[in-house]
Amino acid sequence: MRRDFYARLGRYTAFSSFEECRFSVMLPDQNEQTLAHAAIIAGMGLHTGVPVRMVVRPAPTGTGVVFVRSDIEGTDNRVAAVAHNVTKTNLGTVITNSSGVSVSTIEHVMAAFAAMSLDNVVVELDGPEVPIMDGSALPFVQLLDQAGFRRQALPQQVIEILEPIQVVDGDKSAVLLPCDRFEVRFEIDFPGTPIGHQEVDLVVTEQSFREELASARTFGFLQGVEALRKAGLARGGSLDNAIVIDGDTIMNEGGLRFVDEFARHKALDAIGDLYVLGMPILGRFEGIRAGHGLNNALVRELLSRPDAYRVVTRGVALADVG
Repeated sequence: MRRDFYARLGRYTAFSSFEECRFSVMLPDQNEQTLAHAAIIAGMGLHTGVPVRMVVRPAPTGTGVVFVRSDIEGTDNRVAAVAHNVTKTNLGTVITNSSGVSVSTIEHVMAAFAAMSLDNVVVELDGPEVPIMDGSALPFVQLLDQAGFRRQALPQQVIEILEPIQVVDGDKSAVLLPCDRFEVRFEIDFPGTPIGHQEVDLVVTEQSFREELASARTFGFLQGVEALRKAGLARGGSLDNAIVIDGDTIMNEGGLRFVDEFARHKALDAIGDLYVLGMPILGRFEGIRAGHGLNNALVRELLSRPDAYRVVTRGVALADVG
């Protein structure tokens, strides 16, 4: 039955590792995880250009990922990183609570949380936007390593994809497919530019994320950056935190970190965008020219289809260890 479905979907689901996705889920035990200690990092917002200090703190079991705007008082300044709080997806993912308090550009740090299997953290910010750092997730991975990790009492829950879910917008698409591990494939096309056609396809583990995706930077075209600045965006953007393309030239000294760094960064973005589901995924994500908007549309489509997924518990309850 599933093979017939894949055949009908054609190119969007004709992936080489289908046979490896066995659909017989035998999960190793794993409990929820938080940080051992708080960690601090500071930088500048990519779009606001505003300096921001970020503190990532341990949180109790069941908290999830919660951002706190410490610069805002007198109203609810806590914004949970969950699907229904995503309010904007143009040039980054923005979450907003019911009081109108928002946090922008969360996708890179969310990707680090997902890859490091961090279930419960509180992220305090004294500004409206997560610092862009070097444009990748690597500084956040290094920050989390400095803090250390602590296993918690409750078994971790994961969301298992049972049936294919797809969203399409013209020549762009995003799909989640059943698989007994988390895989990501991303394909992009920028004809006539140094990017060209690129594809990345990998099993996402902590190690593969560290080695293959974490250091891949965000990117943009010089002409587009100038237009964004005129519109009041990308005020903090520079060659220090983004790959910038001018015609046929990569402007960054030292060039690229990977030949296909652009596709790798889009895969990184997708991992962060999917983590607003609030738990790890057992499934395969495939994106073709997709962006934050289509990634979030896929999350919402999945949640609207309770027949297409189930929540699976892994691990056993422990005496309270954190």
